[in-house]
Amino acid sequence: MQVNLTADDPSAVSAGALVVPFFSEAPLEGIAAQIDSAIGGVIADALAAGDIRGKLGEHVLIYAKDRPFRRVLAISLGEQKDFEPHLLARYAGTAVRYLGRRNVEKIAIALPSIAAGQEAVCASFVAEGVITGSFDTTLYQERPERRLATREVSLLSHDFDASALERGVTRGTALGEAVNLARRLAVTPANDMTPTHLAEEASKVAREGGLEITVLDEEQARREGMGSFLSVAQGSSQPPKFIVLRYNGDPSSKELLALVGKGITFDSGCISIKPAERMEEMKYDMSGGAGVIAAMSALARVKPKLNVVGIVPATENMPGGKATKPGDIVKAMNGKTIEVINTDAEGRLILADALCYANKLGATKIVDAATLTGACVIALGHAASAAITNDDAFAAEFLSSAKPTGERYWQMPYYDDYTSAMKSDIADLKNTGGRPAGTLTAGAFLREFVDTTPWIHLDIAGTAYLDNDSPWQAKGPTGTPVRAFVALAESLANARTTQGDGHSNGARASEVHA
Repeated sequence: MQVNLTADDPSAVSAGALVVPFFSEAPLEGIAAQIDSAIGGVIADALAAGDIRGKLGEHVLIYAKDRPFRRVLAISLGEQKDFEPHLLARYAGTAVRYLGRRNVEKIAIALPSIAAGQEAVCASFVAEGVITGSFDTTLYQERPERRLATREVSLLSHDFDASALERGVTRGTALGEAVNLARRLAVTPANDMTPTHLAEEASKVAREGGLEITVLDEEQARREGMGSFLSVAQGSSQPPKFIVLRYNGDPSSKELLALVGKGITFDSGCISIKPAERMEEMKYDMSGGAGVIAAMSALARVKPKLNVVGIVPATENMPGGKATKPGDIVKAMNGKTIEVINTDAEGRLILADALCYANKLGATKIVDAATLTGACVIALGHAASAAITNDDAFAAEFLSSAKPTGERYWQMPYYDDYTSAMKSDIADLKNTGGRPAGTLTAGAFLREFVDTTPWIHLDIAGTAYLDNDSPWQAKGPTGTPVRAFVALAESLANARTTQGDGHSNGARASEVHA
């Protein structure tokens, strides 16, 4: 799917449908008013009569006679005072999905007048929404019944800065395709998406994007002292892979952002086995790792002036004669010993060594993402991901850069009590601290492996995949946290450009069922 610009007069555009935005309390303006006038003022009349109330996302399809466009789809952006550019991704995604299901192959999309002066940002979200809206989960169907028909999308550039729109479309396309890559990796079943295959996908990203890549096998990981990571892998017949992607956006700088993602390609729970119900969803337990690989693919295209390393420890968590058992003690790369209380708390075990490795590479900031705890879903539902940090200034920087993307994160507290809950009687740490504050004790555990490096842990257990379709995206994997990762890298790069090199201020796929 590609998004092109057209400078044609909106009322003369040839398309299966024109898509126009409107606000609930404001009169139609700009292109929306022009198109409505061309079709007899139908939209304005419906708004005046109260037949369309303008709730965010509400839409109405109108058939046009004697026009080069056959239909007009009017979609509400809600109240103008609440407008944020990221809502345009929903707007565009809704258009593609609604019209695509109705066999409309060619559509043209208009921007609201409020986009003037912020064309690049708004066009980026439209392009992103078009591409992510076109994603479906029918990869394995011989004759998909739900495949969308839309193949060509034009963005009306009339009365806008076309060069800024072009820049926005380029960035939004890169980001949308990266989000869809993460979704494809996550939705692929575990019999195909093995650790080896995930490493192959990462290698493809590296080849296409000019990234450096290193993939450590089991023996290499053992030489690095990754006993915590390998303890999870030893029950599976699939060999583990420790994937490291590197983007060198500023070779002269010592600053290095590390993105770390949990890569459990299937999580059975191992000896502490999960219930059978919904176990098929445990293929999504590598969503954090998929997000890292996809974000690196986007960074290779948007090219921020920043060095970024992406780290994905990839393995299955399976029972077997060689599997780790409750009560076993394993040693992480930094020498700390861990008593394994529950083998279904495996994500933190593989992340422990990945965080240590990020420090070894010289990371100056670290963000990890994982479908880590069912407790996070209980706390935040599916509306937001949890953020836990050892550096409030870095967290503020992350939250500030993530908010405009539309991905939601909520910073959770840290107290020494959570670390105390992870102390073992026989080892340095244990891998579970019981049911209370499960998301926070998991974060406290990970904190033990980052030393003093500014670090943020993102628990995406409630947001990595969704059970229901929305008007703008298919159910299943969401691509979280690709958008936030890319936005953070761009923000850090921009901060360094303006401030100089240095620190700026600033039962789902999860481990233990809550």
